[in-house]
Amino acid sequence: MREAARLYALMTVVLMLKMTANSVVQGIHRTRDKAFVNPEDARFFASTTPVAVDTPEVERASRVWRNDLENIPMFLFLGLIYVLAGGPAGPAAIYFTVFTVARILHTITYLRGMQPWRTISFTIGGLATLALSIHVLILAFSTHHAV
Repeated sequence: MREAARLYALMTVVLMLKMTANSVVQGIHRTRDKAFVNPEDARFFASTTPVAVDTPEVERASRVWRNDLENIPMFLFLGLIYVLAGGPAGPAAIYFTVFTVARILHTITYLRGMQPWRTISFTIGGLATLALSIHVLILAFSTHHAV
C-alpha cells in the first residue's frame, strides 16, 4: 500500500472513531439525565416517559454530528480521489493530518462552547479541504498523473 493510501486509511479510521465518540457523548447524557425522546428508549433505558426535546448537551452533540456530516464526507471523497490519482505522500500527510486534527478540535470546542476556537478549527479544516480540492484538480489535469 502506498504511503498516501496508508495515511488516508489511518485518518479515515480516526475520523470514524471521533464521530463514534460523539455518539457516545450523546448516549452518556441521555442515560445520565434519563432524558429520551423516543418512547421505546425511555421505557427500555430509564423506565420513564419520553421527553419532548433533547437536553442541551445532546442537542449540542447533535449539531456537532450534523456539522461532521456536512464536512467529513466531502473531505473523504476528495482524499480518495487524491490517493487514486497517485497524489504524493508529503502533501497528503499535511492535508489529511491538518483536517483530522481540526475536526477533532472542532468537536471538542463545539461541545464545550469555546469560541473563537470552534470557528478557528472549523476554518482550518475548511482550508485543508480547499487545498486538497485544488491539488486534486491539478492532478486531474496533469499529464503526469491520470485520474
